[in-house]
Amino acid sequence: MENLKLRDFLDYKFLSGLELSPDKNYAAFAVHASDYDDNKYLSGIWIYNCLTEKYSKLTSMNKESAFIWLDNETLLFPSLRDDKLKQKIGDGENWTVFYAIGIHGGEAYEYMRIPMKVREIRKIAEEKFLLTAEYDHYGINLHSHKGEDKEKAMDKIRENKDYEVLDEIPFWSNGEGFTNKKRNRLYLFDKGTKDIVPISGQFENITVTGIRDGKVLYTSQNYTNRLEITNELYLYDLYSKKAELLVGEEKFAIDFAEFVGDEIIFAASPMDMYGINQNPSFYTFKNGEAVLLCHHDFGMHNAVGSDCRYGGGASYKVFDNCLYFVATENKSSFVKKLSTDGTVEKLTADNGTIDCFDLCSDGIIFIGLRGTRLQEIYTCKDGTENQKTKFNEKIAETKNIIKPEPIEFFNDGIKIEGFVLKPANFDAEKCYPGILDIHGGPKTVYGEIFYHEMQYWANEGYFVFFCNPRGSDGRGNAFADIRGKYGTIDYDDLMKFTDKVLEKYPQIDKCRIGVTGGSYGGFMTNWIIGHTDRFKCAASQRSISNWISKFGTTDIGYYFNADQIQSTPWENPEKLWFHSPIKYADKAVTPTLFIHSEEDYRCWLAEGLQMFTALKYHGVDSRLCMFRGENHELSRSGKPRHRVRRLEEITSWFEKYLK
Repeated sequence: MENLKLRDFLDYKFLSGLELSPDKNYAAFAVHASDYDDNKYLSGIWIYNCLTEKYSKLTSMNKESAFIWLDNETLLFPSLRDDKLKQKIGDGENWTVFYAIGIHGGEAYEYMRIPMKVREIRKIAEEKFLLTAEYDHYGINLHSHKGEDKEKAMDKIRENKDYEVLDEIPFWSNGEGFTNKKRNRLYLFDKGTKDIVPISGQFENITVTGIRDGKVLYTSQNYTNRLEITNELYLYDLYSKKAELLVGEEKFAIDFAEFVGDEIIFAASPMDMYGINQNPSFYTFKNGEAVLLCHHDFGMHNAVGSDCRYGGGASYKVFDNCLYFVATENKSSFVKKLSTDGTVEKLTADNGTIDCFDLCSDGIIFIGLRGTRLQEIYTCKDGTENQKTKFNEKIAETKNIIKPEPIEFFNDGIKIEGFVLKPANFDAEKCYPGILDIHGGPKTVYGEIFYHEMQYWANEGYFVFFCNPRGSDGRGNAFADIRGKYGTIDYDDLMKFTDKVLEKYPQIDKCRIGVTGGSYGGFMTNWIIGHTDRFKCAASQRSISNWISKFGTTDIGYYFNADQIQSTPWENPEKLWFHSPIKYADKAVTPTLFIHSEEDYRCWLAEGLQMFTALKYHGVDSRLCMFRGENHELSRSGKPRHRVRRLEEITSWFEKYLK
């Protein structure tokens, strides 16, 4: 076996968006690959034949990933292939062009053009579609201007690029840029007449969650000054064109809703006991009132972290009058089945992640990270899983992949679970450096799946160890609840975990240990260097240093900080300051590398700059590497060259101080 190299991730294939055809005979999905030379990703739609178990690439422009099924043998996908239209879009017009292609081959053909930035589309009848698209309250609609008026409007658009006017919060969003008075609005589109009819209001953000028999379930957030974390659930009748409010915004944060049998079931959190991170439960309606159907003390999505994904896919489906959904428990995510009587059944194995899935009478088909293998398509029937694709088989067959070794201990009577990667070609008689890696969230979880950066470091001769301290997902609400405790019990868990690792693996040189982490892990890295000198160096990524400044500058700060730190700058500024790593920066002596992205609006660049400045001011060796054109997702879906440079920066820092 060859040792895994830093740039090997450029050869990985990332799978997403798996969806079966209406007759369940075919599955369409997207495959993404890195293009280092042009610093981008190449994406294409593939088809898997469920009967022959063969799969092949369908599209060839290397820019296609989103799609819907038009019928059993035709896909619809957005693409931009017309040079004149490209110029119009460059001038400020909004267009989305959809192409259709038969799954058995042939050229894609233009199916329809919609003069909007379409975000999601659903077919509801022949040539009739339900869609969500960007609505900009302050934007200029060039489609309504002609001739000289259009030229003046285009001049105004060019002039407005120099300005941003803000009159609400959040005013920007990570990965989207400035979002002030921009909404995801719901529309009906008739392909034949080209009529576009808005369903929702101009200040509503809409997510469609279910469609059946001419009725639509959607969640709505209607605001003009401050976005709240609760939302409303509506039932819209496509025939009467009337919307019925099912659940008001004062009650729940609703994840999704679906038609299941004769019921409407929705997953929601009342946030009454554990705040914004409280796990959703299932509710239905009796006599017009929302009633609890099933308490579910686990997150209803895949929270198992990895840097080997690109793109998403469905996390819930309705099949045969049951609701199927993804949930995270402990170190894995699963497909679970909810019946209308409220019983829940776990269907897949404790072996990694379910990244997206679909269902048919033969069982479950899903994309996942299983064991220490990269993403592939699998099927699961009666609890038996079978791998169906081999996109990343060469990596599994030729590279030295280290299997994580579990380690657990009790702290304050609570079990803490973690994992250790031994160095490649481990020799028990030798001494090795070590790296503590801390996950983000904090309500995410580490598992035993493939994580490129950690596998690479292990192949470079490091012990790599990581755990799920209190605050992590997969263990229920009480375990995940560290509101008002950031940097206290979680810090204690991490330090005692490090102690346990050093005790179990005496081959680790305790004088050559580094620490790194991103987002919450970056916060904790900043916290650690101000509270202990046990680490030889640190690499703090997309971090948090000051809860006071983060409150007013980031896309979630105004509600995340208030909930998780249990204060605002006016109620108890001392509380925010106590939990801010910048307060303790004058105690830090650990050489620290900071990695930040210029367009990270979740943990803004200012957070890293403050900590970097503090260390430099106090004479601590530090370095900040800032990436332009990147956001909070740099390590997971950043441009290929930037991901290489990021990992080179961190690894070089470790090499400098640990080797």
